Amino acid sequence: MEMEKPYVIGIDMGGTNTVFGIVDARGNVISKGAIKTDNPDINDYVLNLKTELTKLIDAAGGIEKIKGIGAGCPNGNYYTGNIEFAPNLPWKGVVPFATLLSEAFGIPAAITNDANAAAVGEMTYGVARGMKNFIMITLGTGVGSGIVIDGKIVYGHDGFAGELGHVRVVRNNGRLCGCGREGCLETYSSATGVARTAREFLEMSDKQSSLRLVEPKMITSKDVFDAAMQDDELAKEVFEYTGKILGEAFADFIAFSAPEAIVLFGGLAKSGDLILKPVVENMEKNLLAIWKGKVKVLFSALKEADAAVLGASALAWEL
Repeated sequence: MEMEKPYVIGIDMGGTNTVFGIVDARGNVISKGAIKTDNPDINDYVLNLKTELTKLIDAAGGIEKIKGIGAGCPNGNYYTGNIEFAPNLPWKGVVPFATLLSEAFGIPAAITNDANAAAVGEMTYGVARGMKNFIMITLGTGVGSGIVIDGKIVYGHDGFAGELGHVRVVRNNGRLCGCGREGCLETYSSATGVARTAREFLEMSDKQSSLRLVEPKMITSKDVFDAAMQDDELAKEVFEYTGKILGEAFADFIAFSAPEAIVLFGGLAKSGDLILKPVVENMEKNLLAIWKGKVKVLFSALKEADAAVLGASALAWEL
């Protein structure tokens, strides 16, 4: 890395907002901005992004100070540089996003999916520094994963490896997933999944619960967390159940790549011990003897607000 280019750009593209920032080699986000993602015209969106980012670039000393751009995007393919068939983005089909970025700014660009970006960020700046084998699990609206083996993200043959959120954990009569299949991990262990479990539990039992004061379809994972923190029995059972499914799945994932750690990131990771205790307990219970007591479950060390931008930016040091 030549020091005359001390910065990289990180872009975190979400379904609603796109957040971006300029990052230094230590992992400090020196400036940040955002635009709305919901622009139906991709060229218009890129232009908008360029306008806003240019303000930050100029303030940082101009484009010659920037080594490259990294972007974390839903269904972003590191190999092709394309966003491919992302269900929650306004552009359909295949979008050559890395090319559009490097043409707009005149510097190299790379993209990957959001969970892989989080894994790269954790390995570059976070709790996984120095680790060569770990699995990043992002617990948000869905469940994403970034798998690192021998210090490299696993992209697989086509760039899409690491969809652990779509491993089917309930084989019969599982919940319908947005992907069209049933019983995916994501339908149980995401923030959305926790809310779904709460609704089911409320329906199936007559237990007293403060969650009964909320209209069922309005219940969020945050409501369940708040109730559990107030010692609400039913809410605590929801976390036990969620942690059981997640822990059992982790035992299977460990059999695949023998990671040193599994790192949890995203909204649900904020639940701390409520989720960690049942996860570790059920993971250990289901592990093959050779791995018992060997794999750590850790929470991400990156500030939630900056993590995705940091992770995406980390891609750019490699360019």
